Amino acid sequence: MDWFKTQILNDKPVVFDPLRRQWVSLTPEEQVRQKMLYYLVETRKVAAGLIAVEYSIKVNNLPKRADIVVFNKLGEPQMIVECKAETVPITEKVLDQAIRYYSGLKVKYLTLTNGKTMFCYKVEEGRIEALTEFPL
Repeated sequence: MDWFKTQILNDKPVVFDPLRRQWVSLTPEEQVRQKMLYYLVETRKVAAGLIAVEYSIKVNNLPKRADIVVFNKLGEPQMIVECKAETVPITEKVLDQAIRYYSGLKVKYLTLTNGKTMFCYKVEEGRIEALTEFPL
């Protein structure tokens, strides 16, 4: 895959997202999202076809978008990845956001990252357990 291609479009930096196959605005959060997508596909060897970017879900009947959702080979959602800009600390507030998304998707794992720090959790029977390593 061709990662981290950037250009200036209408006086704004954009990056080519090889999974969405389109140019997107290169915001600080998008920078982290692209690094995480690269990590999933190139390092962890998750098939690109099992990853959805900005995946639409309903939470309490409100439309929301999870930054990244990883599916298993049966098409069932396995993990939600919530990306924040490097300047945004990963706090309980970020975990609360991921848990709200979990309520609309019922995944096995939650991952939170700002590109510098990554926290992974396993969700089982309503309990959230912090993991010491990336689960996929």
